Amino acid sequence: MQVLIPTAGSDTLADTFKLLGEPTRVRILLALDAADERCVHELAADVGASETKVSQALRLLRTAGIVTNRRDGRHVHYRLDDEHVRTILRAAAAHLEECS
Repeated sequence: MQVLIPTAGSDTLADTFKLLGEPTRVRILLALDAADERCVHELAADVGASETKVSQALRLLRTAGIVTNRRDGRHVHYRLDDEHVRTILRAAAAHLEECS
């Protein structure tokens, strides 16, 4: 049997999918997909969660390379890291729509 992806790679991929296993994080990513770039307080209002919870989620997502940020004075703006993340979100949503 041929292994298509090394164990370390599959572990990293599984960890990435685990991050998407929490509804608030998914709502944050969908909000960033829709708005392109948002601050923590905007995302908190968008997803109906506290700024603390959104900040913690963004820290995990940023560490995993799913979102990136830029500082503008006192504000930090977050966005999806690249088109791959956007593609994964949209493909998953399309799949769910087909299954409904």
